[in-house]
Amino acid sequence: MIPSALFFVMVYVMSRWFVALALLVGGLLASPGQIVHAAPQVRVQQVDGGHAVDPLAAPAGSKAIVFLFTSTDCPISNRYAPEVRRLATTYGPKGVVFRLIYPNPAENAKGIREHMAAFAYAGAAQAFRDPKLDLVKFVGATITPEAAVVVDGKVVYRGRIDDRYVDLGLERPAATTHDLGEALEAVVTGRKVPHPTTQAVGCYIADFAR
Repeated sequence: MIPSALFFVMVYVMSRWFVALALLVGGLLASPGQIVHAAPQVRVQQVDGGHAVDPLAAPAGSKAIVFLFTSTDCPISNRYAPEVRRLATTYGPKGVVFRLIYPNPAENAKGIREHMAAFAYAGAAQAFRDPKLDLVKFVGATITPEAAVVVDGKVVYRGRIDDRYVDLGLERPAATTHDLGEALEAVVTGRKVPHPTTQAVGCYIADFAR
């Protein structure tokens, strides 16, 4: 017979071995460099009517969803409107869906519609409200403007649109790295996203809840 002390040691060692094996298998199943999240129960609101919808649902044949977190009065977000429209024009026909997400609970439907019209977003992206910050928490967004690219329910890129803004009040004459564009090009051509996370610069989403 195995002494009781030795028996418990054997059980402990075996349990630790199974945990390590599970972690190894989980790591092998996840693509390198990919930000993996479990399938969530996330809901955002339609701008008109306020109906709750699943933001991760996309038309058949879609390759990715781009969530662009924005605000009507964030100046850096508004400065990026032309670049967002350019990206939507370039990658929309390639199966990428663009969705503007307004996380500020104080922004109402009228203000969002006016913002969409003022920056010519109609036709380039759909707009949704995220007043409970469900989607914000799921993708880990903290800034407006910040982009999150989701493929098959998993975040493969999160961060800045490009490196035009070094910091608040510090802007380059022109961007030298187009991070979101590079991520989308990788997705539509079946490659791994080269830099899954970058640091966005702009207005803090946490300030909206104060």
